[in-house]
Amino acid sequence: MISKAVAVAAVMFFAALGLVVSQSIPKIDWPVHDPLRPLPPVVDPGPAGPPAPAPADAVVLFDGKSLAGWEDAKGTPAKWKIENGYMEVAAKAGSVQTKKGFGDCQLHVEWASPAEVKGDDQGRGNSGVFLMNIYEVQVLDSYNNKTYADGAAASIYGQYPPLVNACRKPGEWQTYDIVFHRPRFDKDGALLAPARMTVFHNGILVHDNDVLTGPTAHKARPPYKMHADKLPIGLQDHGNPVRYRNIWVRELS
Repeated sequence: MISKAVAVAAVMFFAALGLVVSQSIPKIDWPVHDPLRPLPPVVDPGPAGPPAPAPADAVVLFDGKSLAGWEDAKGTPAKWKIENGYMEVAAKAGSVQTKKGFGDCQLHVEWASPAEVKGDDQGRGNSGVFLMNIYEVQVLDSYNNKTYADGAAASIYGQYPPLVNACRKPGEWQTYDIVFHRPRFDKDGALLAPARMTVFHNGILVHDNDVLTGPTAHKARPPYKMHADKLPIGLQDHGNPVRYRNIWVRELS
């Protein structure tokens, strides 16, 4: 029997030669956005604490004062509102993204849905955190708000519901801590290894090294397509005044 170390060395060797070493993409039994898919159980995460301090080796993406490191999809300055240490989605301002690109990383994001509840389902406190502007962790007010399981707060959108619903009440600050490993492609664009995510919502594990089937999308599960090793981190404008604060990232080698 081949040892695990030998097997890993073989994979690295053939990958270095430019040969395709495939890693299986999981098959999800549930259709995308299936309303019959079971909703995650509710877990009270406890009260929100103060903003989590950024580690010494982190890149601070938003310090509550400036959007200098952010832009819109057209490359023009981000137009979201800033006040009281947070940025807020502004009407018709569009989604924003970092000017710098990132690949493998540990990302910390704090967000809050509007305290005044308006709408329901996907129309209530909707936004999203996009790794590489392609792979979304859903932001949604899922506190006493029923929606499809793979679109709930902290879902890997369209693919995996969170293990539990750890949402706090509307208006309260929430945290996502995401460990992201980008997909790998060979020089011809063939997939060598799919993307993976581990996510903590308000300190509670909600995704444990989940393997993504491809880019996240609405009503679809598209296949992987070769892209750059580093791309921006994005925050979605979905028409709701969601707030963000204290965003930092640690690049993983």
